Amino acid sequence: MTLSRPRFEEVCAVLSLKRLLDRSLTAQAVLVFLLGLGITALFRRDEHPAVWVLHSALYTGIAMAFLAVQRRRAARAVGTDAGGLADLNRRIRHHEVPQEPKEQAAVRRLVTEQLEQMERARKWLPWWLGAMGIVAIGLVVLGAVSGSLVFPLVFAAGMVALCFWVRWMRRRSLERLHWMRQALQQR
Repeated sequence: MTLSRPRFEEVCAVLSLKRLLDRSLTAQAVLVFLLGLGITALFRRDEHPAVWVLHSALYTGIAMAFLAVQRRRAARAVGTDAGGLADLNRRIRHHEVPQEPKEQAAVRRLVTEQLEQMERARKWLPWWLGAMGIVAIGLVVLGAVSGSLVFPLVFAAGMVALCFWVRWMRRRSLERLHWMRQALQQR
């Protein structure tokens, strides 16, 4: 199957955008800011647009601080920089086993770090999912009492979808990490 020239350019543009978002903290900050601005504007239409911008900037600052700390800690544990960490994660996602011994050691450390992190989070996952379920049920009950069920039902459906997505992504990540660990042990 060959792609036509315009379709090929679309695919390349999407892949380069994905790579940019994967590697650049600034690009991620712009995306979080725009999403925060849109969500704030959607739910707080009666407020001044300057308040939307301030809320979005606050959300972006919190998210980027959290992400920068996580990325720095992971890069330090692996022994690389943030760009190198993004490349190693891409290799794991695409099942690309590195050939050089230094890269293999870095991927081993990254796989070990991520598996340990997922193991620590495993005991808290049912509690988080349960808390999200309780919030969704509570919101539906409050909506039923007040007479407005549209927003609570949409929120509850979104919460259930988020829980299933978290479980699916966790399973997928574990499969990739275990595959890479086994592939590195065979070398």
